[in-house]
Amino acid sequence: MSLFSLLAVLLLEQVRPLPYRRFVHEPLSSLARFLESRFNAGERHNGVVGWLIGVGGLVLVTAGIHLFLAEFSFVLAWLWNVAVLYLTMGFRRFSRHYTGIQLALRTDDVAEARRLLAEWRGRGADGLSSSEIAQLAIEEALCASHRHVFGVFVCFLLLPGPCGAVLYRVSASLADTWGGRDSAEDGDFGVFARRTFAIIDWLPVRLTAAAFAIVGDFEDAVYCWRTQADQWPGDGLGIVVASGAGALGIRLGMPVLDAGGITERAEIGTGEEADVDFMESTVGLIWRALVLWLLLLLLLGLPVW
Repeated sequence: MSLFSLLAVLLLEQVRPLPYRRFVHEPLSSLARFLESRFNAGERHNGVVGWLIGVGGLVLVTAGIHLFLAEFSFVLAWLWNVAVLYLTMGFRRFSRHYTGIQLALRTDDVAEARRLLAEWRGRGADGLSSSEIAQLAIEEALCASHRHVFGVFVCFLLLPGPCGAVLYRVSASLADTWGGRDSAEDGDFGVFARRTFAIIDWLPVRLTAAAFAIVGDFEDAVYCWRTQADQWPGDGLGIVVASGAGALGIRLGMPVLDAGGITERAEIGTGEEADVDFMESTVGLIWRALVLWLLLLLLLGLPVW
């Protein structure tokens, strides 16, 4: 069921992409704001309660519907899997901006590429060169492919029914919304959401990095993973970026002119400086990694069939 569910979602998304902001991002943001308004008293245990109600509640509802439908029909349970996966994963969540940036750079329309990159990242892109735009777009694509495809993919396979997909997507949303704040007013409310998602994402980020290494330059990917991943700030995505850069044979990170000033960043990867030509290579790397996972799932499922 898992393999056919994933294949159906991938095909469905190519035919009819889901408006992610309208049907996923905005509802989850509204849920996060609602829970925060009810439970945020600045203490860590308040965040635990809010997280358990938000994430745990949706996972239990998803599991309950799956079990209920499975009692009546295998097909209905499968369709529920497809529906949940359609809402929680997908390439087209980030491909619109990425493809637009790539086309703009190909036609030397740097201003349009800056606009699309700023819209995608939610940060200013004035003053960025074409090489820096391509570099940042590749970084965003590697991270987005993990968050919107491979991370959901792994959790979907590990937990029964579509529970894992819901767990990953809602946990990631609450971690971004609550865990990304450092203000004294919020206190420790978002600590639990951030740390819990780091635990949930521990295995998926490493499996994503391993897939990039296998379908790319394995030696460089493993070298960058082992020696450079901890230099990347944030929530564990350094492993994905480092492995992807090594697999592609390019250099990412490095200082960039961002939001009116120089942003100092560690150099990640090895080989050539990233440019628009490597943007197509990045798409190929992501698709090869996905095909690898589908083949492995097929081989694992053959004895059962």
